[in-house]
Amino acid sequence: MHVIATAGHVDHGKSTLIRVLTGMEPDRWAEERRRGLTIDLGFAWTRLPDGCTAAFVDVPGHERFVPNMLAGIGPVPAVLFVVAADEGWMPQSGEHLDALAALGVRHGLLAVTRCDLADPGPATEQARERLRGTTLAGIPAVHVSGRTGAGLDELRRQLNELIHRLPPPDRDADVRLWVDRAFTIRGAGTVVTGTLSAGILRKDARLQLHPAGVEVTVRGLQALGSSEQQVGAVARVAVNLRGVDLDQVRRGDALLTPGRWLATDVLDVRIHRATSPTSVETGATPRLPHDLVLHIGAAAVGARVRPLGHDTARLTLRTPLPLRIGDRALLRDPGSRRICGGLVVLDVRPPQLTRRGAARARAAELDTMDGRPDGAAELRRRRLIRADDLRAMGATPPGPGPWLLDEKHRDELGGRLDELLARHHETHPLDDGMPAEAARRALDLPDPDLLPAIAGAAGIALHEGRLHKGRSQLPERVQRAVEAIQRALIDHPFQAPTADELAELGLGEKELAAAAHTGALLRLAPGLVLLPDADDVAVPRLARLPEPFTLSQARQALDTSRRVAVPLLELLARHGRTQRLADGTHRVVSPHRTPGNTEGNSTPLR
Repeated sequence: MHVIATAGHVDHGKSTLIRVLTGMEPDRWAEERRRGLTIDLGFAWTRLPDGCTAAFVDVPGHERFVPNMLAGIGPVPAVLFVVAADEGWMPQSGEHLDALAALGVRHGLLAVTRCDLADPGPATEQARERLRGTTLAGIPAVHVSGRTGAGLDELRRQLNELIHRLPPPDRDADVRLWVDRAFTIRGAGTVVTGTLSAGILRKDARLQLHPAGVEVTVRGLQALGSSEQQVGAVARVAVNLRGVDLDQVRRGDALLTPGRWLATDVLDVRIHRATSPTSVETGATPRLPHDLVLHIGAAAVGARVRPLGHDTARLTLRTPLPLRIGDRALLRDPGSRRICGGLVVLDVRPPQLTRRGAARARAAELDTMDGRPDGAAELRRRRLIRADDLRAMGATPPGPGPWLLDEKHRDELGGRLDELLARHHETHPLDDGMPAEAARRALDLPDPDLLPAIAGAAGIALHEGRLHKGRSQLPERVQRAVEAIQRALIDHPFQAPTADELAELGLGEKELAAAAHTGALLRLAPGLVLLPDADDVAVPRLARLPEPFTLSQARQALDTSRRVAVPLLELLARHGRTQRLADGTHRVVSPHRTPGNTEGNSTPLR
């Protein structure tokens, strides 16, 4: 299926043309048929010569119903632009052209109607001249009469060719179905309709209804009056919803793939001025009123405009909308009913403009943005962002992982982390590194998982929740005391200093732990330290004993006390250098054998 909207001045024969093309009545309301005036959107479809199906959204042409017209053409990729041969180009023709150009509609067909009433040549040339320089310049023209049927075969052929020129839809895209109609059916419940421009809708799928914020289930799907299990873009669809009442949904709401869209009420845009004779004069950037209406899809939302650059502005919306970078929309003045221009969305999560000069700097930055989603460029600008948020903005994440961190920003954070470590060591010289959580808070990181990458790039180790860089330096007082212990242990390496000797040197548990962390001492137990290579010195001495050897024999070989020998043998056993046998004796483990290959099991000393 392919979807085409009509456009053109009131009473130029849009609905008549759809009626004779499809055999269906596009005017749904009795008042429309009584007055012969389309008031709201109408829908019809037909099969074309090569078997393709064209669905039409028939829009009202009267100036009082422009919002309804915009709701119809918003999500549609192509247009059937209608101009009457006997009247030619009219004011609403220009306004509809402004809207189509603002939304970037580039595919279409010009139908010059009522050719039984006047020569179509002048109206055709006039229309071509008006289309020149717009997105619809050069579209094919067909002369047709809805009353006599003249030219209908050529119109069908041209519609067929138009459909084959349309770009293929992205059926892998996330769903955003703008609701253009909502009603109830007895026994079925709430039904909404819209033009599916991308993605696939499936029966029983879960969707998010915006702005109600409720999760709904697709109870049933219809396209062209037939029930379907799934419908892919582009298509006119009717969706029967479970989980929402009719009073919770209206025109302009959207059905969304859950978790894949960001709703925003502040966005930065580039504005393209309207260029038809019914719009503002050509020249520099148009002077926009501060309060306008933003139209996108079937939605119409009040917007406050703050100009930034020569063609860029910040919009503050009265109601948040699910938008992405690159979305096309238009701005309309509700007072004058004038279409002021189109826009392309540049940023759906713009920075606040609170500092002096921030608006000028932001305008310069927006000048570098073209409205095409670029994950790498967004990461450079934002420095740190969730990958899911980047996808929801419409950009592809440039790397793996739940968080994306710009390399330059990572290095800047690494420099700050280095300074934090240095300050922490100055104020807490005996600490075993800096707590990782304190560093995370100081760097204002939203997730602890970001810290390892920052630390690693800065050459900082992260171990057991603490950050280290190289060996810590002991305070001078502690360093002198440690050196005194080292000198005393040179001749008798296993005669550890007593508690009184440590107290006399001013060394408590915190100082001893810090010395052990720097590698200046080997800490066997609280209040018990030796030289850092004591374990290496002990093993050769123990290896000279007959095996198995007792604790007493080990104590004598090491020239030490039980206070030292017990924890030292426990340390050697934990490192697999000795083994305690079942009878309480010990042996040295050969480097070519493992403890598991010997008789007995290693057990803790008592």
